[in-house]
Amino acid sequence: MSSKPLIDSAAVRDLATLLDETGLTEIEYETENVRIRVGRAAAPQMAYAPAPMHAAAPAPAAGAAAAPAAVEDVAKHPGAVTSPMVGVLYTSSEPGAPAFVTEGATVSQGQTLFLIEAMKTFNPVRAPKGGTVSRILVDNAQAVEFGEPLCVIE
Repeated sequence: MSSKPLIDSAAVRDLATLLDETGLTEIEYETENVRIRVGRAAAPQMAYAPAPMHAAAPAPAAGAAAAPAAVEDVAKHPGAVTSPMVGVLYTSSEPGAPAFVTEGATVSQGQTLFLIEAMKTFNPVRAPKGGTVSRILVDNAQAVEFGEPLCVIE
């Protein structure tokens, strides 16, 4: 005779139902005599897909040397708003929606200027002070680095 334990199909069904109800991908139940593990493939995740952007024309060779210096000058500006993290910057809440701010717009302290997606989380970049947005230095769906200047508020 075999001493192989019988499968408790009712317990397996209950655990599978619990997976569906909770949205989990795996669940395990264990007692002294029995251990049951039920799992399923994770559902595909939908991600924010930005509208395609046209590539900017390359800068002339003479201007290439001046570009890093210009960015450094902007970073030292007292009204420069810099990126708080590495990620992908978005100028609006969803594709086709108007931008949070435009050049020449008046903003108040705490107003959302951009969103930065990092690790599938959208983080708002807020205005540190009120004023007028004199320059926007980034494009929609552009990768940004920590400390990179995003805009200038006068």
